[in-house]
Amino acid sequence: MDTTLRDAHQSLWATRMTTAMMLSVADRMDRAGFDAIDLSIGGAHVDVSVRYLKENPWERVRLLCKNIYRTPMYGTVRSKSGAAFDVVPNDIPLLWIERLIANGMRRFRIYDALADLDNIVYLLRHAKELGAYTVGILAYGHSPVHTDELYARKTKELIERAAVDAIMIKDAGGLLTPDRIRTLVPAMKGVMGNLPLELHSHCLTGLAPLVYLDGVKLGVDQLHTAIAPLANGEAQPATQTMVRNLRDMGYAVNVDDALIDEVGEHFRKVAEQEGLPLGVPMEYDAFHFEHQVPGGMQTNFKFQLAQAGLTHKLDEVLHECARIRGELGWPIMITPFSQFVGTLAVLNVVNGERYKVIPDEVKKYALGYYGKLMAPVQPDILDRILSNGSRSIALTPPELEPAVPALRRKYPNISDEERLLRYSYAGSQVDDMLAAGAMRTEYHFEQPWVRLLKEISKLPRLTRVHIQKKDLIMDLHKQRAEKQTEMSGASS
Repeated sequence: MDTTLRDAHQSLWATRMTTAMMLSVADRMDRAGFDAIDLSIGGAHVDVSVRYLKENPWERVRLLCKNIYRTPMYGTVRSKSGAAFDVVPNDIPLLWIERLIANGMRRFRIYDALADLDNIVYLLRHAKELGAYTVGILAYGHSPVHTDELYARKTKELIERAAVDAIMIKDAGGLLTPDRIRTLVPAMKGVMGNLPLELHSHCLTGLAPLVYLDGVKLGVDQLHTAIAPLANGEAQPATQTMVRNLRDMGYAVNVDDALIDEVGEHFRKVAEQEGLPLGVPMEYDAFHFEHQVPGGMQTNFKFQLAQAGLTHKLDEVLHECARIRGELGWPIMITPFSQFVGTLAVLNVVNGERYKVIPDEVKKYALGYYGKLMAPVQPDILDRILSNGSRSIALTPPELEPAVPALRRKYPNISDEERLLRYSYAGSQVDDMLAAGAMRTEYHFEQPWVRLLKEISKLPRLTRVHIQKKDLIMDLHKQRAEKQTEMSGASS
C-alpha cells in the first residue's frame, strides 16, 4: 500500500502537497504495481486544502480517481468528528462515505481512536452496503490497557459485527517494537481466519522497518510504505528499501522499481523547488514512548512556546503530555486526542497551574462525548475538569439530531460535497477557497536561471551581477531601491 499521496506528506510536509504535484506522477504510480494507493479525504487533508492551498478537496478526489484507475484508491474516515474536531451527528460521516463513493472511491478504512466500535460499525456496514471494500482499523496504543488480549477481542468483534474485508493495525505514533509485534500479530491473526492483516506505522523511533520485516514473517499481508524521499523521519518506511529487504528474504514483490524511482525523483525535485524537507532515518528515542507526541505536533509546540517566549519549556511540555495521558485514561495519541492532550499540556505549562484552563474538547472527552474511554479519568482530575470547564457543556452527552436535512434546506442550490465543507468550516473559508478559482493541475519546475535570479535577489549587499552563457548576456544592477535588468543578444 502506498502512502506517498496521503500520510507521507502529512507527516513530512505538513500536508502541503498540492493536487498538481500528485497529478504529475499519477499515471506512473498507477502502473507501479502497488496493491492500493492511499488518498484520504478527511481531517488534516480537507483542512489544509480548504484553508491554505485553496483547493477543493472533492475535485482532488475526482481528478485522482480519474487518473489512477488500475490501482484501488483508499479513503480513510474517522468516527464522530468527521473533518473537524468537534462531535458531529452520525449522518455527517455517512454522507462523507456516500459522496466519496460517488466521486470514485471504492475502498475505505474506518477507525475510532478510542476503539469504541459502536462509533464505526454502522459506517463500515454502510460502506459495505454501497459495494465498497472495507477495512476496520484498530489504532495501536502503548499503555497498560492496550494489551494483546484487547486487540484480539476488538478484532473478533469487528469481524463479527461489521463483516469487514480486512483489519489494519494503525501505529500513528511509531510505538510498535519488534518484541511487541511478535505477540500482537499472532494474537490478532488467531481470530481472523483468512482475512488479510495490514500494518501501518511511522519511523519516529527508528524501529518501524524492523517491525515491518518481523510482521511479514508472522503473517502480515500488507505493508504501508512511502516512496523515498517522502519516507522515514515522521513518515512510513521507504518503499525502495522495504522492497529490497523483502526480496533478499525470499519474498516476491511485484512492483516496478524504475517507475517508483521516477516518482521519488519527481518529489525530490518538488522538495528542492518548494523548500520542503526530505525524510531521513530517525535515531532511537526512548523518551518518545513516554510522551508519544507525533513529530508534526512537536513542531507546533515549538512555535507556540516561542510565541510565548517559553521555548526552553519544550521538554516540560512533553513530560506533561506523558502525565496527562495516564490521568485521562490512556488515550492514544492520534487525531483528535493527540491534539487534545497536546493543547492541555501547553496550557498547563504556560499557565503554571495544572488543569486551570480546560478546552471544551477535553471536557467532552472526559464526559464520554467521543465514546467509551479505555480507562476512567482519575477522580481528582475529573473533578478539576468539571469544575474549570465550560458550564455550557452538559454532563450527559445529548443525542445529536441529524444534520443533513437542515444543511440541504439551508443550502438548497449547491452539491452535498459543498454542503459538507460548509458544515465543517465556518465564516468565509469555503467562499475564499472557491474564489481562488480552478486549481492548478500541472506542476512546472522552474528553469535553473530563474532559481538563480531568485537567490540573487535575496542578497541585500549585492549591487551588480553579470551572467554570460554563449550568446546570452544578462547584466543586473541595483539602482536606488529598485532592481533593473538589461539583456542583449551580443555574442561572447
